[in-house]
Amino acid sequence: MSDPAKKPATYEDLYNIPENMIGEIINGELIVSPRPGPKHMRTASALSMKIGPPFDFGEGGGPGGWIFLIETEVRLGENIVVPDLAGWKKERFPAGLQDNWIPVAPDWVCEILSPSTALYDRTEKKAVYAEHRVGHLWLVDVNNMTIEVYRLESGDWCPVKVFGGRVAVRLEPFQVVEIELGDLWLENVRSPSS
Repeated sequence: MSDPAKKPATYEDLYNIPENMIGEIINGELIVSPRPGPKHMRTASALSMKIGPPFDFGEGGGPGGWIFLIETEVRLGENIVVPDLAGWKKERFPAGLQDNWIPVAPDWVCEILSPSTALYDRTEKKAVYAEHRVGHLWLVDVNNMTIEVYRLESGDWCPVKVFGGRVAVRLEPFQVVEIELGDLWLENVRSPSS
């Protein structure tokens, strides 16, 4: 919880953080966290490759109709959040962007939990996403190889299901495509010498 006597963070405060860090403003507080590690980035990259082609580009008979961005700034009221992955239905994505941030709440957000961000992702950011009517949220735990899927209903997050391990799954709102969870975890990538 932020100190009431402390001045709320502004967008200009983000310019003063080190280049190797990610800055967000959540409920008036400047949150600074390190860049994601290899396990985190493997999962983000793999998820992007799994859902991007069928849903963003309509490849392989996919439905298309979405725009996905990785680690982009999104302005939700006075909050500036940087979801690991975010997706908008194309008809809701704003044209003629002038700022660094996207001024429209995504339809889907994926947060990949890390020790420095898990608490905020599970509490304050999750609440901000609900307040701004993000329709779907995934919380991915790379250490435990799980994905928690949530759907927003009447302003509250309703858990859909927790998926884990190396099984093939269909995850809301992209259930048209089957995702092999084992492909998401860095532990499953083998070096040429193995």
